[in-house]
Amino acid sequence: MVFEQLMGNLIQGLILGGIYGMATMGLSLIFGTLKVVNVGHGQFIMVGAFVTLWMFNSLGASPVLAIPLSFLIGMLLGFLCYYTFVKRLLKGPELASLLATFSVGIILEETVRLIFGSEFRGYDWALGKIKIPFTVLPYTKLIAFSGSILIAVLLFLWFKKTRAGTALRSVVEDSEGARVCGVNVDWQYALSFSLGLGLTVASGVLLTMFIPVGINPNMGGQYTLKAFVIAVLGGLASPYGAFFGGLIFGLIENGSYTLFALLPHVEPFALTRFFSFVILLVILLIRPTGLIATK
Repeated sequence: MVFEQLMGNLIQGLILGGIYGMATMGLSLIFGTLKVVNVGHGQFIMVGAFVTLWMFNSLGASPVLAIPLSFLIGMLLGFLCYYTFVKRLLKGPELASLLATFSVGIILEETVRLIFGSEFRGYDWALGKIKIPFTVLPYTKLIAFSGSILIAVLLFLWFKKTRAGTALRSVVEDSEGARVCGVNVDWQYALSFSLGLGLTVASGVLLTMFIPVGINPNMGGQYTLKAFVIAVLGGLASPYGAFFGGLIFGLIENGSYTLFALLPHVEPFALTRFFSFVILLVILLIRPTGLIATK
């Protein structure tokens, strides 16, 4: 019985981990290109969740249709943030960009609270379920997982097969060398920041497909914490490492929850978070650069 429950939770964790990984790719992309840590990462995920909620409840639109809209909103927010304050802070102290992104996160929280209120919300998008060994999976979760893989593959192909992706990779490797070769470095910075936020906001849609309840303005904090753990696991500047780090984190989170639930007089959810950071510490002690080293 325990084995079946553990295997079922690991399958669920793998699917959730893929969504976590996609949600962290934007954070890693921004840091890898601009060396800016987006402390307001979770609040941008929250924006995607509310875009989905609004489209489903007000327009009756499928959450799948919220993915491109959320990505576009994230891109626009990215360009706005970059040309408003990020560009001016790139050569400043690191604390300045941390405080700036933290402030943007607070502004997003309060704006959404003003529009939608503080109560917890959710939506019911039922498409049926499929029974597999050890567990039953709603089709909505499979769609979310498939979407995260598709987006990760498209990002990989964009980096490897397009001139814009090649230019961005050259900026990551050597910004001054790229500038000498005629690459518009400032535009690449703006593009990477907006692309990172676009991925982040779109991931909020996928997360609501997996967990369509508990949508509220304060939901971003927990995802910021998880994203930093996942990003460090995969190598902080590696979007691809972040995706695989998300898969590992999802397995650890769901698998450890099953085991901790067997212990008497403990709160398994709290222990799951504790265990996740223990695993993070062990991995960093063995491989300080994360799972995928970056130059």
